[in-house]
Amino acid sequence: MSSAGLERPQLVAHVQQALNYTLFDCKWVPRSARLLCLGSAARGTGILQLYELQGGRLALLREIEKAKPIKCGTFGATSLQQRYLATGDFGGNLNIWNLEAPEIPVYSVKGHKEIINSIDGVGGLGIGEGAPEIVTGSRDGTVKVWDPRQKDTPVANMEPVQGESKRDCWTVAFGNAYNQEERVVCAGYDNGDIKLFDLKTMSLRWETNIKNGVCSVEFDRKDVNMNKLVATSLEGKFHVFDMRTQHPTKGFASVSEKAQKSTIWQVRHLPQNRDVFMTSGGAGSLHLWKYEYPAQRSKKDSEGAEMGVAGSVSLLQNVTLSTQPISSLDWSPDKKGLCVCGAFDQTVRVLIVTKLNKV
Repeated sequence: MSSAGLERPQLVAHVQQALNYTLFDCKWVPRSARLLCLGSAARGTGILQLYELQGGRLALLREIEKAKPIKCGTFGATSLQQRYLATGDFGGNLNIWNLEAPEIPVYSVKGHKEIINSIDGVGGLGIGEGAPEIVTGSRDGTVKVWDPRQKDTPVANMEPVQGESKRDCWTVAFGNAYNQEERVVCAGYDNGDIKLFDLKTMSLRWETNIKNGVCSVEFDRKDVNMNKLVATSLEGKFHVFDMRTQHPTKGFASVSEKAQKSTIWQVRHLPQNRDVFMTSGGAGSLHLWKYEYPAQRSKKDSEGAEMGVAGSVSLLQNVTLSTQPISSLDWSPDKKGLCVCGAFDQTVRVLIVTKLNKV
């Protein structure tokens, strides 16, 4: 099958830009050739830079400095017309910015007592039914859901129950937003806990533990009936859960893969093909994966209860770009195969992934 090797996707470094600050997150601006870099300046302030991809280079359009380092951002709860950016910072603040007039946030709330590690949005950009909502996960142990149309108070607050020790929440993601009523939030914690909160019933729907700190969780799509969830860990392993069938006691079927020896910082599914996803690693590498479904996705156990059947994962391609961890990753929602990643070597890189229509 040597001919198949020629059809494998290639990860081509298209352009890279050195930065003079610590980069925590990078995001494509929807429906544009622009991208954002969010981070922390040496003097402890926050930096937000807007770049435009112009041929083979990145042109800096705007740089804004803020009081606190900016850890994470999302466009997920905004309309395509507005394209407002929601950010979480080191002070626990959730801010929403109009990038055309970014001096003062259009919405601001002191959401958490400590740093906001992770943020996600749904109900905007035409993705997901229902209200525009933002979820934030913090070192203070809480996960909160916000509706920007409501001032100051979260619409949901998931916190440790009385007597339970608070765990650092590292990652949050929306899913199951396929109609007006349904919506879930998945959260991953520093002790390996993964919790699935059902926002319709305001209850904990499922939990498991993957033995190592959970760095990143993402559903393959936010706006479909829950299908798959990938969770990455501190120890170089990731887990793919089949979320279609929940067994009463065993929960969801999963397959795990040891990608590398170091931390897997991020997972991002290809917007145009939900069975292809990329992971970014502590050794400065990117791995492109494909999930293969089993012949049958569910079977009956001895009691007659439905249980899921996990598929398998194959490596399509990998590349090492940096000696430092690649901590952030974002696919362009508009141009298939266009991807941006940020690493701790203070460099932002734009990649083109080829032959994705062949996988």
